[in-house]
Amino acid sequence: MYEDFASKLAATMWADFDETPRRADGPPAEITDLNTMVIDGNFPWTIVTVETDKGVTGIGEAYPSPGVHEIITDYLRPVLVGENPTDVERLYNLMRESLSGRGSQEGVGTIAISGVELALWDATGKLLDQPVYQLLGGKVREEVAVYADCHAGEAMVESAKEGQEEETYEPEAYAKAARAAVEDGFDIVKFDLDVPSGREIDTLSRHFDPAEIDHKERVVAAVMEEIGDDAEIAVDLHWNFSPETAERLCRALEPYDLAWIEDPLPPENTDAMRELKRRVNATILTGENRYGRHGFRDLIEDQAVDFLAPDVPKTGGIAETKKIADMAEAYYQALVPHNIGSPVATAATAHVGATVPNFVALEYHAREVPWWEDLLARETDFIQNGRIQIPDSPGLGIELDWDVVEQHRKE
Repeated sequence: MYEDFASKLAATMWADFDETPRRADGPPAEITDLNTMVIDGNFPWTIVTVETDKGVTGIGEAYPSPGVHEIITDYLRPVLVGENPTDVERLYNLMRESLSGRGSQEGVGTIAISGVELALWDATGKLLDQPVYQLLGGKVREEVAVYADCHAGEAMVESAKEGQEEETYEPEAYAKAARAAVEDGFDIVKFDLDVPSGREIDTLSRHFDPAEIDHKERVVAAVMEEIGDDAEIAVDLHWNFSPETAERLCRALEPYDLAWIEDPLPPENTDAMRELKRRVNATILTGENRYGRHGFRDLIEDQAVDFLAPDVPKTGGIAETKKIADMAEAYYQALVPHNIGSPVATAATAHVGATVPNFVALEYHAREVPWWEDLLARETDFIQNGRIQIPDSPGLGIELDWDVVEQHRKE
């Protein structure tokens, strides 16, 4: 009798194991197509769409990169069509496996996967009638701060258009751009410091002489004098300096108590970054050229920087960025995500910021694009007074105005 019961139990367990797991009422939808289009903004914003058989379309965005369209349509589309779009974690790993050996760990492969992942979250939220932040565990804040990247601010762009390029990178132009951003309500403004000074220098050496250091300091001093305590000031060095130059520049800027100094060294060498942080009294930020939690692990474990800057549609997507934030929280590091995208990438980053405690601000890099807000089908601006109120609508909580998209679509 015992043997009969055991054999029946084993047979039942094997049958359950052998059967593909399904929800009681079946999957809520199936993916029918994936595609991309490019909006011709200040960067080529690559919009990704995931179509489903329920009439729901998920909208995502991939970081601007050649080859993204081909990877999504030629490699990822055959893998995902017919799959359940709400199984985001499984499909993320499926995409990585399908591109194994073709760049799924970093680079353009990860970028393509990131764009699809954003669209999957948007589709899932719409199908389940929940905002993405709720699917990630809920909000820890109602709004996220946004900082203004001003290196292409109005003052500099207009002066360049008027044939005054030699004045574009002078301290006074930065001060005017900073004041304009502060008047728009931003509490943090950022400028590039790896910019021409009017002198001929050998940039390949990554070395700056004292006169170049002085030019960068004068830029910061002019901005500080203009806005004072009205906003914090950050600067971006774009990986263009050697350790000795980065150290001298950081020391020259120490009196200004900057919000952060971004990417002072090339992105590959964590040891060099940690040593620089040890030697200077400055808040150091990096991360836009790292991919996934594995790419951030040594930065976090070695505490090589203060702030981390993953780019959501580049580093792996929404869930992967949240995992990076969770790792960083264990070491008391904060997120300041990189973002050069359209409102789609911006909304996705805002949902991450709503769900993790160690979030400072996300980047807004399109102040010179007057129709950026027009891309959204909504009555009010998405960014108001340097803040984004987290949308409560299903998915990412935004919808594109496809007529405006078509006006700025790039073939």
